[in-house]
Amino acid sequence: MPEPARATSSGPGRVLIAVYGVFALSATARALVQIATKFDEAPLAYLLSALAGVVYILATIGLNGRGPGARKLAWAAVGFELVGVLVVGTLTVFDAADFPDDTVWSVYGRGYGFVPLVLPFIGLWWLRHTRAR
Repeated sequence: MPEPARATSSGPGRVLIAVYGVFALSATARALVQIATKFDEAPLAYLLSALAGVVYILATIGLNGRGPGARKLAWAAVGFELVGVLVVGTLTVFDAADFPDDTVWSVYGRGYGFVPLVLPFIGLWWLRHTRAR
């Protein structure tokens, strides 16, 4: 008989959810302040930071939820996050002129200690580790 999926919010998953929650709050707050106060300076960067904040919120909800719907949301959000940090990170390395101000994912999350680069790998590993077997 197959083993059911473990809750992603159990054990070390609680720490992962807390980190995602902090990033959801910080990225969203940062983007909202930037959009409200200096949007004309770097609109692309600030909108990408807002997108990152939404992705972190969805990942937090998905990882904290129970059931297949929450797990699917977590897979989608964390997978999108990985693609986002790799694409935006690469663009900001090779075409810095289009990004006069940093995004959360600029230079692979350099402004956040590269946690945005490492976090989706840990998130995807945790989702795989807790899947049904």
